[in-house]
Amino acid sequence: MKLGFIGLGIMGTPMAGHLRTAGHELYVHTRSEVPAVLKDAGAVACANATEVAQQADIVFL
Repeated sequence: MKLGFIGLGIMGTPMAGHLRTAGHELYVHTRSEVPAVLKDAGAVACANATEVAQQADIVFL
């Protein structure tokens, strides 16, 4: 499933990482830089929240 995360703070980063590990496609955006652990796992960094919403089936805020 294609999942999106807007905001990758203390809770969002590990949650997104677990979902990526489970095999989901992951599209992410955050105000600061996307954590390397997510990029290395294959998450796609999007330029803005709109791009996340266009790519993902479900978006977590």
